[in-house]
Amino acid sequence: MTKPSLTDLLHAAVSAVGGTERPGQVAMAQAVAEAIDDNTHRLIQAGTGTGKSLGYLVPALAHGERVVVATATLALQRQLVERDLPRTVEALHPQLRRRPQFAMLKGRSNYLCLHRLHEGAPQDEEEGLFDQFEAAAPTSKLGKDLLRLRDWADETETGDRDDLTPGVSDKAWGQVSVSSRECLGATKCAYGAECFAEAARERAKLADVVVTNHALLAIDAIEGAPVLPQHEVLIVDEAHELVSRVTGVATGELTPGQVNRGVKRAAKLVDEKTADALQTAAETFERVMELALPGRLEEIPEDLSYALMSLRDAARNVISAIGATRDKSVHDEDAVRKQALAAVENIHAVAERITLRSEYDVVWYERHDRFGATLRVAPLSVSGLLREKLFEDRSVVLTSATLKLGGDFNGVAASLGLSPEGVEADDAPVWSGLDVGSPFDYPRQGILYVAKHLATPGREGTRGDMMDELAELIEAAGGRTLGLFSSMRGAKAAAEELRTRLDFPILLQGEETLGELIKNFAADPKICLFGTLSLWQGVDVPGPSCQLVVMDRIPFPRPDDPLMSARQKSVEEHGGNGFMAVAATHAALLMAQGAGRLVRAAGDRGVVAVLDPRLATARYGSFLKATLPDFWYTVDRNQVRRSLAAIDAAARADGK
Repeated sequence: MTKPSLTDLLHAAVSAVGGTERPGQVAMAQAVAEAIDDNTHRLIQAGTGTGKSLGYLVPALAHGERVVVATATLALQRQLVERDLPRTVEALHPQLRRRPQFAMLKGRSNYLCLHRLHEGAPQDEEEGLFDQFEAAAPTSKLGKDLLRLRDWADETETGDRDDLTPGVSDKAWGQVSVSSRECLGATKCAYGAECFAEAARERAKLADVVVTNHALLAIDAIEGAPVLPQHEVLIVDEAHELVSRVTGVATGELTPGQVNRGVKRAAKLVDEKTADALQTAAETFERVMELALPGRLEEIPEDLSYALMSLRDAARNVISAIGATRDKSVHDEDAVRKQALAAVENIHAVAERITLRSEYDVVWYERHDRFGATLRVAPLSVSGLLREKLFEDRSVVLTSATLKLGGDFNGVAASLGLSPEGVEADDAPVWSGLDVGSPFDYPRQGILYVAKHLATPGREGTRGDMMDELAELIEAAGGRTLGLFSSMRGAKAAAEELRTRLDFPILLQGEETLGELIKNFAADPKICLFGTLSLWQGVDVPGPSCQLVVMDRIPFPRPDDPLMSARQKSVEEHGGNGFMAVAATHAALLMAQGAGRLVRAAGDRGVVAVLDPRLATARYGSFLKATLPDFWYTVDRNQVRRSLAAIDAAARADGK
C-alpha cells in the first residue's frame, strides 16, 4: 500500500474541521514532516489564521511514533484534545488505516486525589478538625465546594480539575489534591488502583500523541525523573512563552508562613530536640524577613545567611529523623509523614540553593501588603538548561505567531540556548527557522498609529494628554476598544477617569472573571475592555467588537524588576547590549502579541494605537515595529480618527 501524501492528509483534516487550506499551513506541515523525518530542529512562525494546530498535528499523526505536544495555555490544550485531535483522527483514518490514540497529561496536583478525598488532608492542629468536610461548614463557600467535589468524584472519569464546571477555589482544591512530593505512590496507596493521575499516565503511555503543558515539560527536564513517556518528537506550541514557564518552574521561594507550616507538620514525627531546632531556625528566619526590603540581593546579608544556614541544617536533621514517627496514634501516618517530608525538603532545598550563592542564580525579596515578605531565587538564564535537556535525543519543533523579534529568530533562539541561525557551535544544536506568514492582508486590514505628539510617559503620575487622546480615539471608534495597559494601576486610572467622560461601558480586568469579561466584550460592540498582562495575549474576539486596540506605553519590564535587571546586567558584562537583548526583546514580544488581538479573521478591520511617542522617535523603535504585523503606518492623528469613524460607520451599517 502506498503511503498517503501529506498534502492529501492535510486536505482531509482541514475539510473535517470546516476550514480552508492555506499556503502557510501547507508549508508548515511540510517543514514539520521534514524535521521529524530528518531528526532536526525547526522554529516556525505561523501568524494568526494560519491554522497552525493542524499544520503540526497532521504530520505528527502521520509519523506513527509517539509525539509530545506542549502548550502554554489551558485553552489550547482543551481545543487540541476536545476538538482538533478527534476530528483529525477520524478524517485521517481512511488514508492511514489506523486511528492514532491521543491523551492529555498534566502535573499530579491537577487531578483529584482519592486518598485525600476519603481520608482527609493532614491538617495542622490549630487549623481545626482532621476531616476537612466536617471542618468546613456545609453552608460556607468552602464547605459547598468540598461537598460538590465529593459528589463529582463519583461521576468524573478523569478527575481533572479543568473538567469540573463551575470550578472551585484553590483552597478547596488543595484539600483534595496532592503534589508529586506528597503522593504516597500507587503501590503504597489504598486507592492506587483507582488513581486518576496514574490512569492519566497509563493513557499517555499508550497514546501516539500526548498533549501536555510547558510546566510539566519543564519539570520533566529539570527534575531528572521522567514524567512524560518516551518520545521521538516534541512540538512546542505557544513557544514564545516557554522560557518564562521554565523559569517559573525553576524558581524557588521561602516565606515565614510556609516555613512555619513545615515546622508544625514535622513536629509530631520527630523527637523534641530536632523539632525545637527547626522551630528556632524558623523564628530567626521570620525576624529577618520582617525587616526585608523589596529588591535584588547581589550579596546575601549576614543575618539572612545565618538564618538560611540554620534552616538548612535543622531541615536536614528533620528529614533524617522523620523515618521513625514518634506518635503511632497519628491518623493515616504515611500520608502525614509524606506531607511533612515534602514541606521540609522544600525548605532545605531552597535554603541550601541560596546559601550556595551560585553566580547563575538571582536572589531577591518581594513584599506583599497582605502576605508579607517572600524570598525568591531564580536562574539568571535557562538557556543552558534548555539546550542540554530539550534538544537531546529527539526532534524539536517550536512554533508560535511570535518568534521573529526585530525581523529574525535569533533573539528567541538565544533564549533557548541555540546559536544564531546558520552558525554551528560544538555544544549547540543546529536549527533552521521558517516564517510561513499569515493569510491576512495586514496593510489593508489594519493601521498602526503612533501618537507621536504625546509627551514621553514617565514612571509615575497620570498622563492627562494620553487620557484625552484615548477618549477621542474611543469616541471615533464608537466603543469597540481593547485597552492594553503596562500596569494594573494604569488600567484602573484610565477606567475610572473615562467612565466619567464617556458614554461607553468600560469593563476592567479583575472586576469579573476573565472569561466573563471577554464574553461580555464580544457580545456588545459599544463595550470597551481595559486590563493588563493576560489581555495582551488571551483575547480572541474576531468581528466588530474589537476594532481599536490601544497600548498605553511600550511595555518594557520595570527597571526595578530583579530578574530582568540582573539578566540585562549579565548581557552587558559579557559585552552585549543588555537593553536590546532583555528589555526591548521583552517589549517586542508583548507588543506583537498585543497587536495580534486586532485582526483575528479575514473580514476584520481596525487600528492598533500606541500612545507612546518613543515607538516613532527612539532608535529602538524600528526594532519594535519590525516585530509587529505589517499594518499601514501613520502618526497623523486626524487621519486615524477619520479611519476609525469610517470603520465604525461601516460596522453600524451592517447592523453590528
